[in-house]
Amino acid sequence: MPALLVVGDAFNITGQLSANPVEDILDRFGNWGIRFIMITLAVTPLRKITGWNWLARFRRMFGLFTFFYVLMHFLVWILLDRGLAVDPAFQLAIVWEDLTERPFITIGFTALLLLTAMAVTSTNAMRRRLQRNWDRLHYSVYAVGVLGVWHYWWQVKKDTSDAWIYAVILAALLGYRIWKMKRA
Repeated sequence: MPALLVVGDAFNITGQLSANPVEDILDRFGNWGIRFIMITLAVTPLRKITGWNWLARFRRMFGLFTFFYVLMHFLVWILLDRGLAVDPAFQLAIVWEDLTERPFITIGFTALLLLTAMAVTSTNAMRRRLQRNWDRLHYSVYAVGVLGVWHYWWQVKKDTSDAWIYAVILAALLGYRIWKMKRA
């Protein structure tokens, strides 16, 4: 639904974008990516606290939504913001420079790579094939959460209140897991 609203707003059907539409679209996809990683990380604590075991069925879907919105965030950045859709040869140098010299972009790209690996291996067949390595790979979801909040924090220029909110939510979700491990 959030992706459809972005498309609707781009064509002035459901609303409209600001004077900087590329930045609006980039921010919306990024915001939904970080929201979905928080939702994904919240499934297990909610399930254990409430006893709602049916929540586990949605964890993979939420993870794939996270991947989709982060990928869309990246594609909007690389194609529209950096202009790769206009002049691929020239713009690749600019993209490479951004990836290597702007730490918040490096962090975000690292999170995207981890999400890609998890999305590609999210099927039941891959889980059976990878066995224990599947668990090891999918534990990187915690790193993605940290990298996502860190990426968001570093790219904010003035008002860090949303970044604080995401950081507190992430700290609570990871803190709960650490607390449960210590109790066990």
